[in-house]
Amino acid sequence: MTRRAIYPGTFDPVTNGHVDIIERACQLFDEVIVAILINPGKNPMFTLDERVGILNEVLNSRFKQARVDTFEGLLVDYAAQQQAHAIVRGIRAISDYEYELQMALMNRRLNPSVETVFMMSSEDYSYVSSRLIKEVFNLGGSVSGLVPDLVIERMRAKSKIK
Repeated sequence: MTRRAIYPGTFDPVTNGHVDIIERACQLFDEVIVAILINPGKNPMFTLDERVGILNEVLNSRFKQARVDTFEGLLVDYAAQQQAHAIVRGIRAISDYEYELQMALMNRRLNPSVETVFMMSSEDYSYVSSRLIKEVFNLGGSVSGLVPDLVIERMRAKSKIK
């Protein structure tokens, strides 16, 4: 039986914290689906296609059992459709845990066959979020070492900041 997990998020942009969680999830599962949530209510920096492309470039050369996909609607419905056994969630702080616990319990109620696995972020990235990366970058600060180099290139091209 293939142990398949879903790692959901918006990944706008993908950070080294995300990559760290994916790497560690790949050690636990046979397949990790990095699933980008289609959320028309958000105003992302990168389009859905751009995020898929960036994630594919960042992941495919390093993690053979990771693949990128998109989904909309309930995560547990997507997990069932993909025959996934687990949902992977990264936890940076207590505030993350409180929110993620609520989501995990609701997901368990909706589909008890899908387990949520919480992974603590690496201490190197415990303060990093996609929102913070965009804010620092847009204000002219360096995000080097916090996101893959490819992300910095794409952010520069998108914003025309050199």
